[in-house]
Amino acid sequence: MRKSPAFETDDGFARMNLPDLRINYDPIDPDQFDRPIVSFCLETGQDNDELPLHSHKKGQLVVASHGSVMCRVPGGLWIVPPQGAVWIPAGVLHSNCVSDNGKVYVVFIDPQASTLPTTCCTFTISPLVRELIHRLSVFPPLYPVEGPTSRLGRVLLDELVQMSTEHMYLPISSDSRLQHLAASLLNDPADRSTVEELAARYAMSERTFARLVFKETGMTFGRWRQRLHILVALQRLSDGSSVQAVSLDLGYETPSAFITMFKKTMGKSPRRFLADRSSFIGHEPFA
Repeated sequence: MRKSPAFETDDGFARMNLPDLRINYDPIDPDQFDRPIVSFCLETGQDNDELPLHSHKKGQLVVASHGSVMCRVPGGLWIVPPQGAVWIPAGVLHSNCVSDNGKVYVVFIDPQASTLPTTCCTFTISPLVRELIHRLSVFPPLYPVEGPTSRLGRVLLDELVQMSTEHMYLPISSDSRLQHLAASLLNDPADRSTVEELAARYAMSERTFARLVFKETGMTFGRWRQRLHILVALQRLSDGSSVQAVSLDLGYETPSAFITMFKKTMGKSPRRFLADRSSFIGHEPFA
């Protein structure tokens, strides 16, 4: 995949030591395919190689079929929600991490061909969109400009612009201290250090630390760490981890404490949240 010229200006975020931000599938350069929309199915193994931040002239929709996907962009991390997708507009630097032995669909869309959002967001995809994405991935990317495959692509574009957006997102600023903190908590989400302890770690007063976090993320530290826990939980639950295992990984004393936090934030228990999304999509996501 080709690098954007902006890659060289994003060294700080590119070097951020985040866990599992690796690629384990053959990269694709979508800009070589002169079609308004193309879809690919990628299945991952366990032989991971580093992938730098890069961009495309086309926008990119990342859909998880099996396993989980975390997308890194300057300013934060997006997780592909269960039975959902992350939209990365054209020209936005990004790097995708797919869990081992996962299956992901990547749809590349010419920005002139649709009115999809100009900023990153997440979607819940409908059964129809799911099937259209799968069907389009079966055909060669250089399909005839006029014909059944081209018409299929136009229907998919019409459906995509009607999807409602979500925000499975963890804001991370370019401030090196917050980048270090985010990497530390993603590597060890069970870390329950207090604001006082974290402020001391970065040689700041509690007030200065709290102001910095709010200024850079728009959230209090407590809300920001809770958002991080939700994203980590969704990623691990999507990979098949149990609620009990995830609650322990996040440092909760009991599964019920974790469930209470999740329900308060997401409006449903973890099991209900995942079950409802699976029910919406159907029991077999993609082929």
